[in-house]
Amino acid sequence: MSLVYSTETGRIKPEEEKVERPKGDGVVRIIKQTKGRKGKGVSIVTGLDLDDAPLKLLAAELKKQCGCGGSVKDGTIEIQGDVREKLKQILEKKGHTVKLAGG
Repeated sequence: MSLVYSTETGRIKPEEEKVERPKGDGVVRIIKQTKGRKGKGVSIVTGLDLDDAPLKLLAAELKKQCGCGGSVKDGTIEIQGDVREKLKQILEKKGHTVKLAGG
């Protein structure tokens, strides 16, 4: 059992465990996925070892250059549509090693 309340300090909140993202192997993978999206495809960029803020900035830049929408979820970038080739070119210019996976 863990301590929940103390008469000296009041309610004791358990320390939240920080979720560690798995470290990638240095290869950025771009996956096409349509499952659960009513046939609409998205390109998912995984393997970027970035924190949330730089990841969101990169996602915004990729969306702007591809001319489509997208989002950041669980450390991956989702870009609407099958724009894997364009994403590969953009990320390779930035110095990333890129592989097209799946689809």
